[in-house]
Amino acid sequence: MRRTMLRKTGPLLLMILALGGCAVSPARQDLPQPLPKQANLSSGASFHYILGVLNSLNENLPEAIKEIEEANRLDPSSPFLAKEIAFLYTERGEMEKALAICTKTLETHPNDIDIRLLRGGIYLNQKNYLSAVAEYRRVIDLDPKNLTALFYLGTSQVELKRFGEAVASFQELIRIDPDHFMANYYLARLLTDLQRYKEAEAGFRKTLTLRPQFEPVLIDLASLYERQKRITEAIQVYKDFTTAFPAKLQARIKLGELFLREKRYDEAEDTFREILKLDPANREVRLTLGLIHLERGQHEKAITTLALLVQEYPTDYRLAYLLGTAYSETGAPDKALSFLDKIPVTSDQFTLARIRIGMILRKQQQANAAIDSLRKAIQQKNDSPGLYAYLASLYEEGKRFPEAEAILREGLRIIPGSVDLHYSFGVFFEKTNRFEESISAMRTVLKLDPDHADALNFIGYMYADRGIHLDEAEGMIKRALQLKPGSGYITDSLGWLYFRKNRLDEAIRYLKEASETQPEDAAILEHLGDAYARAGQVREALEAYGKANKFNPESELLKKKIEDLRGGN
Repeated sequence: MRRTMLRKTGPLLLMILALGGCAVSPARQDLPQPLPKQANLSSGASFHYILGVLNSLNENLPEAIKEIEEANRLDPSSPFLAKEIAFLYTERGEMEKALAICTKTLETHPNDIDIRLLRGGIYLNQKNYLSAVAEYRRVIDLDPKNLTALFYLGTSQVELKRFGEAVASFQELIRIDPDHFMANYYLARLLTDLQRYKEAEAGFRKTLTLRPQFEPVLIDLASLYERQKRITEAIQVYKDFTTAFPAKLQARIKLGELFLREKRYDEAEDTFREILKLDPANREVRLTLGLIHLERGQHEKAITTLALLVQEYPTDYRLAYLLGTAYSETGAPDKALSFLDKIPVTSDQFTLARIRIGMILRKQQQANAAIDSLRKAIQQKNDSPGLYAYLASLYEEGKRFPEAEAILREGLRIIPGSVDLHYSFGVFFEKTNRFEESISAMRTVLKLDPDHADALNFIGYMYADRGIHLDEAEGMIKRALQLKPGSGYITDSLGWLYFRKNRLDEAIRYLKEASETQPEDAAILEHLGDAYARAGQVREALEAYGKANKFNPESELLKKKIEDLRGGN
């Protein structure tokens, strides 16, 4: 809906429209209002301006611009008309034209605040944040209490990562207007990112008093508690909100997702079922219930839920993939393949479906059929790293190492910048005892993606296991753990590194934590046993070795460690 131009232009609305925002427009008016007193237009200019307004009301933007430009030709010194034309250009997305008009007008009217705010908004739209900051500072020089300029100055400073300055801008705005909702909200979010959690919490609480029904604030507050591992408080925030505003669904969804992350599946399922009472057709919530059933191994329930969704949404191939997965888990491979095989190459699910088909065939002892299926898939979609990587793993499993290497090289020839394929090559080289090539491949991964946690951990663990470059390894593993906090495997790497450094208290601490995260991983348990043994804690070492032996009974080395430890006591 077009907004009438016949109004006193508000700086904030100008700003929002210049940004291409989605602000709710005022209701369309059937009759024009009187010209703003500050316009002072000649009679001819007024006539064309009114025609422009009528065209705008009829949503004929080209004619509206034509008429306002004619008005401006008749009255070229009017900043009001310049502002209107620039405003219309921003509505049409012609930011350069709007910018040129603003800049020309400011040559003769340098203190026109609305024009400066509009130009600042255009700079923001163009991501020219330095110019936006300069424009808003100029407005503040002219009007120190201009709330719009202060607010967008803060947002521009955030984009420039000048976080301290942004905090100061928002705080100054709040000093002038303590109940400015958006300033309080943005400041609280910024303080969260700066890990100033106590101040952020107070900010979110303040915004909730200003708008108790505004769900995004509630969700941010609960997320803040999650960051601090204050899960009980996060849950309570959601529960209080859903009790007060039972029709609000986003908070309920977030509560259900939180229960899922905490593996509290019964409560998650109850929460999502409550949502379906309010919104029975919600596809994503029904899908989530299907995923909960899959996660819990309730495959028949998953099939019932997903089959209904597939019937209703036959072109949503996520559903077909998940239904095929559920059937494959119930020992119904033919049904699984029937759904998976229908997923077209144009779907985002194609690669996953083809890999799942390969897994099903492999499980049926049809390794050659799995390989043929993957080769055919690559012919259909040769730019999918996952297809090459899984086919290589099938070759590796069959000890067909030259073919595994060849398919990875083929993939890298076609997709040379694929992080996943370089990573797969690193793993392949490690399996084939080519240490230097393995490290080289992983360093290539890190050149492409410096924050690749698994590559950092891989190199760090390889160095730790060989007792070389231990300081570099420590830095890499710690960085990986920052990127993937709580990872049992990375925590194991750090514990193993400390074992190599003979820092046994730290080794035991991290290896114990890793074993609690991955309680059925024999290698982690064996590492823990080694650390206990070196520390002279024989009983604890035997307990860890015993658990490891349960999950890896074929290991002769593990059996020898147990015998040696028992024989020495």
